[in-house]
Amino acid sequence: MTVERSENLPRILVIDDELAIRRFLHTVLTAAEFILHEAQDGHAGLAAAAAFRPDVILLDLGLPDLDGIEVIRRIREWSTVPIIVLSVRDREDDKVGALDHGADDYLTKPFGVGELLARIRAALRRTLQQTPDPVFRSGDLQVDLNLRTVNVAGSEVQLTPTEYDILRLFVTHAGKVLTHSQILKHVWGVAYLEQPHLLRVNISNLRRKIEADPARPRHIVTEPGVGYRLRTNPE
Repeated sequence: MTVERSENLPRILVIDDELAIRRFLHTVLTAAEFILHEAQDGHAGLAAAAAFRPDVILLDLGLPDLDGIEVIRRIREWSTVPIIVLSVRDREDDKVGALDHGADDYLTKPFGVGELLARIRAALRRTLQQTPDPVFRSGDLQVDLNLRTVNVAGSEVQLTPTEYDILRLFVTHAGKVLTHSQILKHVWGVAYLEQPHLLRVNISNLRRKIEADPARPRHIVTEPGVGYRLRTNPE
C-alpha cells in the first residue's frame, strides 16, 4: 500500500510481515508527512525498492520468504539507499551482521517514535549531502576535511594520523553506526580485523582529545557490542 500527499515529501519503504507494526508505522510516518509504501515479504520489498525508489527503507530481518540480511545484500548490489533495520533480534551478531552487509542503522523492537524519526532524519540528511560539506560542525566540534584540522570549542586539537583517519571516517558517515570490523578494515586493513584492541586504544585517545568528559562522550558514542557512532546533534 502506498500513501501519497506530495512528490516533494520523503519516500519511506517499510518491509515487514507483521501487520500491527505496519499499521503503527503507517500512523507514525504519515503523521510525520512521509510518503509511505508497504511490503509484507522480502520479494515484494525488493520489487518495491526498484519501483518505488524510496529515500529510506525500514526493514525487518524476520521475513517469511527471505532473511533480511539477504534483502540487504541484494539491494546493495545496485542501490545505496539508506536501510534502517527494525527487528526483535537483539543479539550483537545479528546487529553486526546487518550493518556489515550494508544496513545503515539498527533499532531493536520495541523502539521509541522519537528515536525512529531521528534516525530517519539523520539518514535523509546523509542522502541529501551529495557533495559532503568539507567542514563538519557538531556542537563544539569542527573538522575541516580540506585543511585536515580539528577544533574543539574554538581551539585546534592535534591528532595522530591514525586518530585523524578514524575521525574522518566518522565524519563522512556522521550519524551512522560503524561496526568494529568496518573501522578496522578502513583504517588498518583486512589483516587487522582480529585486533580490536587497536581500535579501542585509539578511540580512547581520540575521546580524550575531543570530548569534554571522555568517560561520558557526547560526540563518539558506543553502540555496545557493535561499534561506534558520531553524533550529529550531541546533547
